[in-house]
Amino acid sequence: MTLQQIGFNEALEDYLAKEQMDTSEIGRVIVEHKERYVVQTESGSLNAEITGNLRYSAESRLDFPAVGDWVKLMAYDENSAVILGVLPRTSLLERQAIGKHGERQIIATNVDFAFIMQAVGLDFNLNRLERYLSICHSARITPIAILSKTDLTTEEEIRQLIDQVRLRHADLQVIPLSNETLEGLEQIRQHLKEGKTYCILGSSGVGKSSLINNLLNKEHMKVSAISEQTNKGRHTTSHRELFVLEDGGVIIDTPGMRELGITEKSQGLETTFSDLAELAKQCKFNDCTHTNEEGCAILEALDNGEIDEKALENFQKLKREQERFESTVREKRAKDKKLGKLYKRIQEDKRKRKF
Repeated sequence: MTLQQIGFNEALEDYLAKEQMDTSEIGRVIVEHKERYVVQTESGSLNAEITGNLRYSAESRLDFPAVGDWVKLMAYDENSAVILGVLPRTSLLERQAIGKHGERQIIATNVDFAFIMQAVGLDFNLNRLERYLSICHSARITPIAILSKTDLTTEEEIRQLIDQVRLRHADLQVIPLSNETLEGLEQIRQHLKEGKTYCILGSSGVGKSSLINNLLNKEHMKVSAISEQTNKGRHTTSHRELFVLEDGGVIIDTPGMRELGITEKSQGLETTFSDLAELAKQCKFNDCTHTNEEGCAILEALDNGEIDEKALENFQKLKREQERFESTVREKRAKDKKLGKLYKRIQEDKRKRKF
């Protein structure tokens, strides 16, 4: 397998030349299991772990390797290696870490396109779709929506759902898909290009594993029996994994995500809700909250029926969530800084007592 088949490109080639590195020194993380990794190289795959120095110097989990990362390696036998460092990332897809206030969790890195899957009649939700769109736009990743399990409903319902999406996001491409009849699969395949990286996002049971199997033309991912009550096949993916596709490109599968909190301020929300962002520039006050202010261009457009009220509500909800996260991050940084000064003072006192 060549590095080009797993996403090696001109930007990486230029970086290696600048750093005077050889392609034999690098690989791409294709599997991650609690700080143990499988890395694909030109000569094959290696089991790898990070060095103590990398672990010590990391300021947060974001500095550790993740699936999709290109890393610098040092092999110590035919099957094993240590990871010396992570090469610069072109994109970082992330969410709020579950149960850890003010911290972020990497979903995948160096991704070009994201397939956002929602199952027709099961978990389709426009507000949740906009969460996915926001984190994709924050990472400058092109999103493509997939409505799965279309064999379980009517063409009329599918058309209505697509219309709902396009009413709020006219430029978003939406692909109806049935992993049973394979309708829509060829349309997805047309997006796959060698050298590009794709990831699949969505809740458990929407058909991500089945789509991977269909794209690989083999039963690689396990899907358990479908529940008679929910029509859902239980998604058994518990980790992130990168696959090389025969038709070109690589695709990253991710575990189902029940929670998808957006992180710090970026252009993600503004890009997702671009019509609202443009209207906000016309508001009388720069700090307009778009709730009851006079001269609010967004409220005026709402009264005139020019924007969707539910879209505005979701935008405001995500904006508040984003601001809370930013506030928590600021508090944590201030606390860490205070603790750092205390630690430094204690060390100085110890040195003085020695003399």
